Amino acid sequence: MRITSIQLEIKDRPKEKTLEYILGFLAEVPRSDLILLPEIWTCGYFSFERYWNDSEPVDGRTVKALQQKAADLRSHILIGSMVEREGQDLFNTSLLLDPQGQIIARYRKIHLFGYQSEERRLLKPGVEVIVAKTPWGKAGLSTCYDLRFPEFYRKMVDHGAKFFLVASAWPRSRQEAWGLFNRVRAHENLAFLFSCNCAGFDKGNQYAGHSMFIDPYGRVVAEGGEEESMITAEVDISLVDTARRDFSFLNDRIFR
Repeated sequence: MRITSIQLEIKDRPKEKTLEYILGFLAEVPRSDLILLPEIWTCGYFSFERYWNDSEPVDGRTVKALQQKAADLRSHILIGSMVEREGQDLFNTSLLLDPQGQIIARYRKIHLFGYQSEERRLLKPGVEVIVAKTPWGKAGLSTCYDLRFPEFYRKMVDHGAKFFLVASAWPRSRQEAWGLFNRVRAHENLAFLFSCNCAGFDKGNQYAGHSMFIDPYGRVVAEGGEEESMITAEVDISLVDTARRDFSFLNDRIFR
């Protein structure tokens, strides 16, 4: 299974220009089974004043363009996350597309961030844990701040997840925690974790970059730097079965 994360540099430009840029970027991605984009890349996570105007329903132009690109590339694409509009409500929503461009999973971010952030005030939280069927096993979807809640990832494992997909806009000021949570969430669940973080600056906030692919033993398979980049690696998902068979501490849990 070949994975690619597009660690996009967030820039202050119209959403349509950013979409055009990302479609061009996707055209340069080496053949991949799964491609990841970061959190709220359409306008930038910290550009709270743009949330309403840049929001779209899930059948809007941005999603349709990415559905076509998934079909063209014959790849699964986690479109990162977008500000989804449903009636008068806004959500931080991630969509997973299959190689035919169909939406196979929609995850609305459950843990909204309130510390020095307007996300909790502007958006509605999701309520569903989402685990999607893929050719490589079940994938658990999560977004950024979710990484701080281990019980959330354990619940995805209880729903059969073998790997986690994380779209993020994690800041550089908390980069050490970012690396720690990526590795721990993978190892404590004997699962792969594939993350895609933003790069660059947004409203004076610098993103951490350092998108990561982590194996079930907590080892870093691939990692980006601070700048915009493309991170690609091949992994063998069967390592999850091996790890859980050889030393399955998950079976020794007392509290469930």
